[in-house]
Amino acid sequence: MNYWVLILLSYLLGAIPFSYLFGKYLGKVDISQKGSGNIGATNVLRSTKTSVAILALLGDLLKGFIAAWIGLSWGGPVVAAACGVMVVVGHCYTVFLSFKGGKGVATAAGVILFLMPQIFLVLLAAMVLSVLLTRYVSLGSVLAAALLPILCLILREPWPYTIMSLFLAGMVLFRHRSNIQRLVSGQEARITDRAV
Repeated sequence: MNYWVLILLSYLLGAIPFSYLFGKYLGKVDISQKGSGNIGATNVLRSTKTSVAILALLGDLLKGFIAAWIGLSWGGPVVAAACGVMVVVGHCYTVFLSFKGGKGVATAAGVILFLMPQIFLVLLAAMVLSVLLTRYVSLGSVLAAALLPILCLILREPWPYTIMSLFLAGMVLFRHRSNIQRLVSGQEARITDRAV
């Protein structure tokens, strides 16, 4: 199979805006016009029901998992890493919403869950602990992103996955740049805050 087809397929899979779709059709809210306007599960949580946010989170996680599986099954580690990057790019810049999208955390987590489950568990623990202590989802996301390439190097993951981790971490951190500014200024919304 042509590997470029797999990579394009991964982008299109990532571009499916589950948070927007579930928010609109199950939560009856256009999350692009609510709260932060971000097309992600956290904004769904702040804008509508917890059950809808969980579905959005699982949808975003699953598309990362599937893209990594497709890449590894039909192309090997290098293609899996490329598919992992492109599914997150698709989530962050979806063609279906004029190239607006989410911040890539859940979709990247799905990729990591499939390709590097040990690292996934460490990052999940770090993120959950951070959110429990601070109530800032963005801080947990930034922490997990920063830890990802470090853990890949420490655990000597295959080089395609280590390079992929740098792209994924960079993407998540870039997408969180406004959150980082608000964290520094003390203006960031906590997970318990409702969207207005």
